[in-house]
Amino acid sequence: MGARRWLVAALALSTCLACAAPAAARQKWNTRVFAHVSDPGYPALSLVAPDRTVYVGTFTNAQGSDTGPSKVFAYRPNGKLRRTYTIKGQTAGAAHGVQVAAIDARGILYLLDQNPSRVLTLNPRTGAQATYATFRDVPPCMTSLKTTDCSDTVMDNPPEPDYTAWGRDRSMYVTDYQQALIWRVPPGGGKPQVWFTDPQIDGSLFGPAGIVLLPDHRTLMFDTSAGGVTTPGDPTTGQLYKLPIKPNGKPGVLRQIWESGPKEGPDGFAVARSGHVYLALVGPQTNQIVELSQTGKELGRFPADTSGDNGSPVPFDEPSSVQFDGSRMIVTNDAFFSGDASHFVVFDVWAGEPGAPVFVPGLKPRVRYRLTVHPSSVGPGTHTFHFHATRNGKALRGAVVRFAGQSSKTDKHGNAAIVANLTHTGRRRARLTRGHRRHPRTLATASVRVH
Repeated sequence: MGARRWLVAALALSTCLACAAPAAARQKWNTRVFAHVSDPGYPALSLVAPDRTVYVGTFTNAQGSDTGPSKVFAYRPNGKLRRTYTIKGQTAGAAHGVQVAAIDARGILYLLDQNPSRVLTLNPRTGAQATYATFRDVPPCMTSLKTTDCSDTVMDNPPEPDYTAWGRDRSMYVTDYQQALIWRVPPGGGKPQVWFTDPQIDGSLFGPAGIVLLPDHRTLMFDTSAGGVTTPGDPTTGQLYKLPIKPNGKPGVLRQIWESGPKEGPDGFAVARSGHVYLALVGPQTNQIVELSQTGKELGRFPADTSGDNGSPVPFDEPSSVQFDGSRMIVTNDAFFSGDASHFVVFDVWAGEPGAPVFVPGLKPRVRYRLTVHPSSVGPGTHTFHFHATRNGKALRGAVVRFAGQSSKTDKHGNAAIVANLTHTGRRRARLTRGHRRHPRTLATASVRVH
């Protein structure tokens, strides 16, 4: 992320989701200020935990004068500050910045620190911190005549860990922005190995950035802010790639699916359940989020121009990462070159579609049941009520709907019907249940208003 800022130089909610109006009231791209980020500012990457706590780290500034300790802020889903953590063990006198890049099934956070270049664990309950892995400067393959433990780059740059994704085997894949490679940290931490490097992702100082393990759990998607400097094409454009993880754990064949415009600086991104990719463009005076199809077709940009005007009191000022929280996106506003402290914010941007689950080894996916009813508002009398039940968005078969003293089991499409005579005005509750007949477990509810 620090070099990304030099890329920019070189190349040129009021409410929470739970308390917000119903989703239908928000239009796609509707933007709100989720939270202001305190000193030292410069938020670069956020992480949304399973309990919907939003963690944000502070990063380096353009002057490199941020030699104080970095901080991590924890926000409640409504944007209220819950806790602040001060990072320990950073290199004295160096520019400092951390990114909250991953979380494990125990709730431990994994931070990517710049000085020293390492993965740092943070226990958000106790505040305890420990080094998980340390990155090293590897030589360019070309000048060192090496074929392993090297970077396929022109320049010999120091490491800069940027983003990370878990693998199925609990290994950690970490992009190195300046060394143009992807590290693999073994399960449980330890010495990272150079897992993938290629001249195509060598952007000189501005290489691989965001990385996500796709829902098939066999393919990594990552982007570059620029490159490659020695391969055909415009070296100032960034790309989005897919890279398979082969059964033997080695990388497969790199495949480009999208290319940005010159100097746009693709950075952090998130994947929706539909497969759409929402990607932040941190490049100079770009100030946009781009939406792509799963095949890389560009579907739209927000805002339509590069003004940064998003309809909220704070404009986009180098947005640098995107994370899903339900159907909203948490977007960090880095404001690296403006240095405008009033722009150090995290946004709540409405996507209008849910994000795909982020893979965390050992974490059981949250089960969400839903029950809907039609009609949901009637006058007194006898009516047929049609119910639909889902589990994680898919039709739920074999559950029991209980309403007005009657019950009906859902069919393979998740549907059930009950005929009921309602004589009193007010709200009547229907329950979606499973379990013992005498003590059923309520999975979800729906209400009918009798007026």
